Amino acid sequence: MDKIYIEGLALQSLIGVYDWERTAPRPLLVDLCLWADLRQAAQSDKVADTIDYAKVAECLEQVAASSSFELLEALASCMLDRLFAEFPVLKVSLKLSKPDILANASNVAVKLTRTRT
Repeated sequence: MDKIYIEGLALQSLIGVYDWERTAPRPLLVDLCLWADLRQAAQSDKVADTIDYAKVAECLEQVAASSSFELLEALASCMLDRLFAEFPVLKVSLKLSKPDILANASNVAVKLTRTRT
């Protein structure tokens, strides 16, 4: 199965459990792996025959900007739902990072992987 990677996608979202986290959007990073059949795109060399990663990035940006989840797990799950609804992906692995949220850690992240049913 073929894969498309998007790594280090910078997003902003109102997310967090604590009151101080909910005063303004927080920076987030997404690392994404999309499994899809890319044979037609490889033959045609046409963006219409593949998953347009600019549109994927835009989709995730919209989800993040319009949400107000408390947990990374909930936002990541919502992102996966939208990707399956809007793109012909077979499987998705999404790592959602919240950098610099803990004083003694450079990053906190969740990674969810789902397969189209």
